Amino acid sequence: MSDSAQSLRIRWQEALVAARGGTEGPDPLPYADNLLARWAEPQRKYHTAAHLTAVLDRIDTLAGHAADADAVRLAAWFHDAVYRPDRSENEERSAVLAERALPEAGVPDAVTVEVARLVRLTVSHDPAAGDTNGEVLCDADLAILAASPKEYAEYAARVREEYGFVPDEAFREGRAAVLRQLLDLPALFRTPHGAERWEPKARHNLLTELELLAR
Repeated sequence: MSDSAQSLRIRWQEALVAARGGTEGPDPLPYADNLLARWAEPQRKYHTAAHLTAVLDRIDTLAGHAADADAVRLAAWFHDAVYRPDRSENEERSAVLAERALPEAGVPDAVTVEVARLVRLTVSHDPAAGDTNGEVLCDADLAILAASPKEYAEYAARVREEYGFVPDEAFREGRAAVLRQLLDLPALFRTPHGAERWEPKARHNLLTELELLAR
């Protein structure tokens, strides 16, 4: 097992044990291994364990803003656990997976409900005002948009690779619609850190990609 996979297993264990609130439960690691196998599926080019790691890192950065950072961390593990680029119900199926797995793993019902809600929120990335858990997860998931130009170009290329079955013209139209939807949000980032550090860079990157798609 790679060092990165082992590190992720430990992070899962810590988040799950914390979410249990001190109650006993099954060994966390088989659940981590099941999820890591999902994140390693061959159709994934961007939505991989590297993306999961990046989201967890950003959640650590933003954790002080969340009402329940461990619930947010669990939601990160599940938010793309089911991912088929040719299907539209990935978030719902991922939320259902969380609703099935977390009670079995010893997580209280209230935390399970919150995790599933957060996973479903990644459809829109538009948390309500005051939804600090949602703000942290959505900001962490979208933080790639504020990457350096080189990293952003690599991200965009990997997304295109995931949708390799889509003809170029159709992809450009669909991707442009996604970018416009994001740009139409009042704010891409809702946490103070995200608003200050990531918003300007992200909007610049999105506008640049939109211009390139139009050529």
